[in-house]
Parts: sequence; structure tokens; C-alpha cells
Amino acid sequence: MSCATDDLNPPCLEALVAGTVALMSCWAAPLETGPTSPRQQRTAMARKIVANLYLLKHHPHASPGLRHVMAMAHERWILASESCSDASVVTPPDPALADPMGLLPTSTLMH
Repeated sequence: MSCATDDLNPPCLEALVAGTVALMSCWAAPLETGPTSPRQQRTAMARKIVANLYLLKHHPHASPGLRHVMAMAHERWILASESCSDASVVTPPDPALADPMGLLPTSTLMH
């Protein structure tokens, strides 16, 4: 798949996954001596991580399994971003995503 950028195609799947993982790594260990505080860094990174995970959970080139994993991660990152920053920057979690097909009892979900 080409990673060419234009306004009509979704972002390259691999680049989006790689960028999101890189942001998650930086979020886990923000710079102590950066131009902004670690809290401000985490707030900005959490916003971008939530946005990227949203794109990934709807990406047309992602497999259904990957989209499901990204949807679950998106919900968790919404909660994480709310705990470290202003909750108004993210959307509320969608409880239907915990088990989108309604097949599993809540007690068996492992994530």
C-alpha cells in the first residue's frame, strides 16, 4: 500500500500505527527538561493518540481484528487522557465498544 498523502485517501496504515506507538512511548516518559511541562506534553500527546486511534479503528485498510483492538485502545486512551488532562478535549467512551457484537458477558472481557 502506498503511503502517498492527499486529501482523498486515509493516512497510511503502517505510518499511523508506527506514529501512534511512538507517541505512546513518549507519553510514558515525557521530557523533564522540555519547553513545556511533562503534564502539558502528556496532554498534547494524549489528544493526538486518541485522534490516531480513532482513525485506526475506522481505517479501511485495517483488518476487522485490528480495528477492534484499536477501538478498545481508543476507549482506554480516552479514559487515560481524561485523568491526565482536561476532559473536554476528548469524547466520552462508547460502552457498546466493550463488546460490539454483544457476544461476551462483561465478566469475560480481558481488556
